[in-house]
Amino acid sequence: MDLIEVLPRLRMLRFPVGAAYLWRDGDELTLIDSGTAGAAAEIEEVLDGALRRIVLTHWHEDHTGSAAGLAARHGAEVVAHRLEAPVIRGEAAGAPPVLEEFEIPIRAGVPALPPAPPCRVDREVEDGDVLEFGGGAVVVAVPGHTNGSIAVHLPGPGVLFTGDAVAGVGRTTLGVFNTDRARAVESLHRLAALDAETAVFGHGDPVVHGAAAALRAAAAATR
Repeated sequence: MDLIEVLPRLRMLRFPVGAAYLWRDGDELTLIDSGTAGAAAEIEEVLDGALRRIVLTHWHEDHTGSAAGLAARHGAEVVAHRLEAPVIRGEAAGAPPVLEEFEIPIRAGVPALPPAPPCRVDREVEDGDVLEFGGGAVVVAVPGHTNGSIAVHLPGPGVLFTGDAVAGVGRTTLGVFNTDRARAVESLHRLAALDAETAVFGHGDPVVHGAAAALRAAAAATR
């Protein structure tokens, strides 16, 4: 795992597949996504405050893999969209992606990941709900990658956590491996309308400055 400072209050935890993020409010930490199963020990090494909550942008194993262990050991509240919660708890199966032709070889090159252990979800959220970090973190529903994918927008500091609705691999673009591409495109356009200076993605490099313009350009190029 690589630890990268994005902003003074925001650190990126980059794994061989995907990324998670730590947001600091004083001595309290919020973890957005949790990496793959087996990453908990590495994450705990960089916790320099109290882990208060874990926000899961969607159910995929590279985002939820270490959530159960971290939540149990630290007593952190686990937050996810109500449509993702049954999958994260292990009560239902998640829908597989509908691959575009160009995505087939990309998918073939992704290593098999261990399944995520079932994890409790303490708070099921909906679009527009506000979480108690970052001065008020607004939940933004971004269906398409999965049915209950969410982004999280911090209007005060101008930070946007997109999950896999957007990717930053080489350039800012629509995320891949979606269950419903049309809805994913709509979600990208919704995120492009937000006022964000910094955007961080489930995969790829953050946009530290000028994120809104980068998102608008990605949306304009995607139909």
